[in-house]
Amino acid sequence: MKFTLAQIKKNAFQKPFPFSGEVDVSELEQLNNDIRKIDPVLVEGTCTMQGEQFFFKFTITGQMILPCARTLVDVPYSFEIHAEEIFSSSPYYNEDEDAEIHPIHGEVLDLMPYIKENILLEVPFRVFSDEVDPDVLIQKGKDWEVLSEKPTEVKIDPRFKKLESLFKDTEKEK
Repeated sequence: MKFTLAQIKKNAFQKPFPFSGEVDVSELEQLNNDIRKIDPVLVEGTCTMQGEQFFFKFTITGQMILPCARTLVDVPYSFEIHAEEIFSSSPYYNEDEDAEIHPIHGEVLDLMPYIKENILLEVPFRVFSDEVDPDVLIQKGKDWEVLSEKPTEVKIDPRFKKLESLFKDTEKEK
């Protein structure tokens, strides 16, 4: 999603300049291992201008596929992100002063890196699948096993089998 400064200045001079479009952010699948698949996202917003600063307020709406934290099955995760970004075309703007304002180099403002950044910031740490199929769950692995809540029979070490008879005698005495 690219805008030329002339286009923004012409359209945002008197009133907010509305924009919308669908953008492909499938590149995020390779950047973040948690995102298995992401569909094209819808970006809608407005741009206002004040002097040499451009204020973008936009909403990113879409859906991504993330792994379930318990079972690693695919979980669809819908999102709606509200973002605000400020850009400056001033040649005197020093980027080190304020990190909240992004400088514009050249005559084209590219909003794509900021769209991707906002999506990555909103990826949840864990998602859980509501539809867990017991056949999909892994019950055993190397050196581990899932234990259930069911009572299990106690297995006695054969070396202590003779000691068991001693305990039976003391129970009879009581």
